[in-house]
Amino acid sequence: MEGILWKWTNYWNGWQTRWFILDNGVLSYYKSQDEASQGCKGSVKVSVCQINVSNIDNTRMDLVIPGQQHMYLRAPSPQDRQKWLVALGSAKACLESIADAKVIGFEDALSEKKSELHLYCDLLMQQVHAVKSAANNDSEPDVEKINEASSLLKSTCDTFIRTLEDIMKLTTSATGNVTPFEMPVPNASKQLAAKNCKANFSRSLSQENR
Repeated sequence: MEGILWKWTNYWNGWQTRWFILDNGVLSYYKSQDEASQGCKGSVKVSVCQINVSNIDNTRMDLVIPGQQHMYLRAPSPQDRQKWLVALGSAKACLESIADAKVIGFEDALSEKKSELHLYCDLLMQQVHAVKSAANNDSEPDVEKINEASSLLKSTCDTFIRTLEDIMKLTTSATGNVTPFEMPVPNASKQLAAKNCKANFSRSLSQENR
Protein backbone atom coordinates (compact mmCIF):
# COMPACT_ATOMS: atom_id res chain seq x y z
CA MET A 1 0.00 0.00 0.00
CA GLU A 2 1.18 3.51 -0.70
CA GLY A 3 -0.08 7.07 -0.56
CA ILE A 4 0.18 10.51 1.01
CA LEU A 5 0.13 10.97 4.78
CA TRP A 6 0.90 13.99 6.91
CA LYS A 7 3.85 13.43 9.23
CA TRP A 8 4.66 15.53 12.27
CA THR A 9 8.19 16.82 11.81
CA ASN A 10 8.83 19.36 14.58
CA TYR A 11 7.29 22.41 16.22
CA TRP A 12 8.89 24.69 13.64
CA ASN A 13 7.64 22.96 10.49
CA GLY A 14 4.61 21.17 11.95
CA TRP A 15 2.75 18.68 9.77
CA GLN A 16 4.31 17.98 6.38
CA THR A 17 3.06 15.74 3.57
CA ARG A 18 5.17 12.69 2.83
CA TRP A 19 4.81 9.77 0.45
CA PHE A 20 4.50 6.50 2.38
CA ILE A 21 4.98 2.96 1.13
CA LEU A 22 4.08 -0.14 3.14
CA ASP A 23 5.85 -3.18 1.74
CA ASN A 24 6.82 -6.51 3.31
CA GLY A 25 6.01 -5.26 6.79
CA VAL A 26 8.17 -2.13 6.50
CA LEU A 27 6.69 1.38 6.37
CA SER A 28 8.99 3.78 4.51
CA TYR A 29 8.45 7.44 3.74
CA TYR A 30 9.80 9.81 1.11
CA LYS A 31 9.63 13.55 0.67
CA SER A 32 7.34 13.07 -2.35
CA GLN A 33 6.23 10.39 -4.77
CA ASP A 34 8.56 11.79 -7.43
CA GLU A 35 11.56 11.41 -5.11
CA ALA A 36 10.77 7.81 -4.11
CA SER A 37 13.49 6.53 -6.43
CA GLN A 38 16.11 8.57 -4.55
CA GLY A 39 15.81 6.57 -1.34
CA CYS A 40 13.61 6.84 1.71
CA LYS A 41 13.91 9.48 4.42
CA GLY A 42 13.12 6.94 7.09
CA SER A 43 11.47 3.60 7.74
CA VAL A 44 10.11 1.45 10.53
CA LYS A 45 9.35 -2.24 10.89
CA VAL A 46 5.64 -2.36 11.68
CA SER A 47 5.80 -5.61 13.67
CA VAL A 48 7.80 -3.93 16.47
CA CYS A 49 5.49 -0.89 16.70
CA GLN A 50 2.51 -0.09 18.84
CA ILE A 51 -0.24 1.32 16.63
CA ASN A 52 -2.38 3.89 18.43
CA VAL A 53 -5.52 5.64 17.22
CA SER A 54 -6.47 9.11 18.41
CA ASN A 55 -9.69 9.53 20.39
CA ILE A 56 -9.97 13.13 19.24
CA ASP A 57 -8.74 13.27 15.63
CA ASN A 58 -10.33 10.64 13.36
CA THR A 59 -7.53 11.03 10.81
CA ARG A 60 -4.68 10.55 13.29
CA MET A 61 -2.65 7.40 13.97
CA ASP A 62 0.66 6.98 15.78
CA LEU A 63 3.35 4.34 15.41
CA VAL A 64 5.42 3.95 18.56
CA ILE A 65 8.50 1.89 19.36
CA PRO A 66 8.55 2.24 23.17
CA GLY A 67 11.58 4.17 24.36
CA GLN A 68 12.96 4.63 20.86
CA GLN A 69 10.85 6.17 18.14
CA HIS A 70 7.52 7.91 17.62
CA MET A 71 5.94 8.49 14.23
CA TYR A 72 2.88 10.75 14.35
CA LEU A 73 0.75 10.53 11.22
CA ARG A 74 -2.47 11.94 9.81
CA ALA A 75 -4.41 10.61 6.84
CA PRO A 76 -6.23 12.83 4.33
CA SER A 77 -9.61 11.48 5.54
CA PRO A 78 -11.13 9.03 8.05
CA GLN A 79 -11.67 6.60 5.18
CA ASP A 80 -7.99 6.75 4.24
CA ARG A 81 -6.96 6.22 7.84
CA GLN A 82 -9.23 3.17 7.94
CA LYS A 83 -7.42 1.63 4.96
CA TRP A 84 -4.01 2.36 6.43
CA LEU A 85 -4.93 0.95 9.84
CA VAL A 86 -6.17 -2.30 8.33
CA ALA A 87 -3.00 -2.59 6.22
CA LEU A 88 -0.75 -1.75 9.17
CA GLY A 89 -2.61 -4.13 11.48
CA SER A 90 -2.21 -6.97 8.99
CA ALA A 91 1.47 -6.14 8.51
CA LYS A 92 2.01 -6.10 12.27
CA ALA A 93 0.45 -9.55 12.61
CA CYS A 94 2.85 -10.85 9.91
CA LEU A 95 0.46 -13.71 9.29
CA GLU A 96 -1.07 -14.79 6.01
CA SER A 97 -1.75 -18.46 6.75
CA ILE A 98 -1.53 -21.23 9.35
CA ALA A 99 1.73 -22.27 7.67
CA ASP A 100 3.20 -18.86 8.51
CA ALA A 101 2.11 -19.35 12.12
CA LYS A 102 4.01 -22.63 12.29
CA VAL A 103 7.15 -20.85 11.10
CA ILE A 104 7.06 -17.97 13.60
CA GLY A 105 5.43 -19.98 16.40
CA PHE A 106 1.78 -20.15 17.37
CA GLU A 107 2.24 -18.19 20.61
CA ASP A 108 3.94 -15.29 18.84
CA ALA A 109 1.40 -15.38 16.01
CA LEU A 110 -1.49 -15.41 18.47
CA SER A 111 0.04 -12.53 20.43
CA GLU A 112 0.35 -10.42 17.28
CA LYS A 113 -3.21 -11.24 16.23
CA LYS A 114 -4.47 -10.21 19.67
CA SER A 115 -2.59 -6.93 19.29
CA GLU A 116 -4.26 -6.43 15.91
CA LEU A 117 -7.66 -7.20 17.46
CA HIS A 118 -7.00 -4.65 20.23
CA LEU A 119 -6.28 -2.00 17.59
CA TYR A 120 -9.59 -2.65 15.84
CA CYS A 121 -11.39 -2.67 19.21
CA ASP A 122 -10.06 0.84 19.94
CA LEU A 123 -11.16 1.92 16.49
CA LEU A 124 -14.63 0.44 17.02
CA MET A 125 -15.09 2.33 20.28
CA GLN A 126 -14.08 5.59 18.63
CA GLN A 127 -16.44 5.05 15.70
CA VAL A 128 -19.36 4.07 17.94
CA HIS A 129 -18.80 7.32 19.84
CA ALA A 130 -18.80 9.23 16.53
CA VAL A 131 -22.18 7.70 15.58
CA LYS A 132 -23.65 8.55 18.99
CA SER A 133 -22.35 12.11 18.84
CA ALA A 134 -23.83 12.67 15.38
CA ALA A 135 -27.17 11.14 16.43
CA ASN A 136 -27.39 13.11 19.69
CA ASN A 137 -26.80 16.51 18.12
CA ASP A 138 -28.51 19.24 20.18
CA SER A 139 -30.30 20.74 17.19
CA GLU A 140 -30.97 17.70 15.01
CA PRO A 141 -29.14 14.50 14.00
CA ASP A 142 -26.39 15.07 11.44
CA VAL A 143 -27.46 12.53 8.82
CA GLU A 144 -24.33 12.97 6.70
CA LYS A 145 -22.01 12.36 9.64
CA ILE A 146 -24.12 9.41 10.80
CA ASN A 147 -23.90 7.79 7.37
CA GLU A 148 -20.15 8.40 7.16
CA ALA A 149 -19.48 7.08 10.67
CA SER A 150 -21.78 4.09 10.13
CA SER A 151 -19.97 3.15 6.94
CA LEU A 152 -16.61 3.21 8.72
CA LEU A 153 -18.08 1.28 11.65
CA LYS A 154 -19.35 -1.46 9.34
CA SER A 155 -15.95 -1.80 7.70
CA THR A 156 -14.21 -2.02 11.08
CA CYS A 157 -16.72 -4.61 12.32
CA ASP A 158 -16.01 -6.77 9.27
CA THR A 159 -12.26 -6.51 9.86
CA PHE A 160 -12.69 -7.19 13.58
CA ILE A 161 -14.67 -10.37 12.85
CA ARG A 162 -12.12 -11.60 10.29
CA THR A 163 -9.33 -11.09 12.80
CA LEU A 164 -11.32 -12.89 15.47
CA GLU A 165 -11.82 -15.79 13.06
CA ASP A 166 -8.04 -15.89 12.47
CA ILE A 167 -7.47 -16.08 16.23
CA MET A 168 -9.95 -18.94 16.57
CA LYS A 169 -8.30 -20.82 13.69
CA LEU A 170 -4.89 -20.34 15.30
CA THR A 171 -6.21 -21.58 18.63
CA THR A 172 -7.81 -24.58 16.95
CA SER A 173 -4.60 -25.48 15.12
CA ALA A 174 -2.44 -25.00 18.22
CA THR A 175 -4.62 -27.32 20.32
CA GLY A 176 -4.77 -29.96 17.60
CA ASN A 177 -8.53 -29.75 17.29
CA VAL A 178 -9.33 -30.73 13.71
CA THR A 179 -12.87 -29.34 13.82
CA PRO A 180 -12.86 -26.22 11.62
CA PHE A 181 -14.00 -23.02 13.24
CA GLU A 182 -17.12 -21.36 11.87
CA MET A 183 -18.71 -18.15 13.01
CA PRO A 184 -21.90 -18.83 15.00
CA VAL A 185 -25.21 -18.47 13.19
CA PRO A 186 -27.07 -15.34 14.34
CA ASN A 187 -30.16 -15.98 16.46
CA ALA A 188 -32.47 -14.66 13.76
CA SER A 189 -31.03 -17.11 11.24
CA LYS A 190 -31.33 -19.95 13.74
CA GLN A 191 -34.98 -19.12 14.34
CA LEU A 192 -35.64 -18.98 10.60
CA ALA A 193 -33.87 -22.31 10.06
CA ALA A 194 -35.87 -23.90 12.89
CA LYS A 195 -39.08 -22.51 11.47
CA ASN A 196 -38.32 -23.89 8.00
CA CYS A 197 -37.36 -27.25 9.48
CA LYS A 198 -40.62 -27.38 11.42
CA ALA A 199 -42.61 -26.48 8.30
CA ASN A 200 -40.88 -29.18 6.25
CA PHE A 201 -41.52 -31.73 9.01
CA SER A 202 -45.22 -30.80 9.12
CA ARG A 203 -45.53 -31.17 5.35
CA SER A 204 -43.89 -34.59 5.53
CA LEU A 205 -46.37 -35.75 8.19
CA SER A 206 -49.25 -34.38 6.14
CA GLN A 207 -48.12 -36.32 3.06
CA GLU A 208 -47.75 -39.53 5.08
CA ASN A 209 -51.28 -39.19 6.43
CA ARG A 210 -52.79 -38.88 2.96
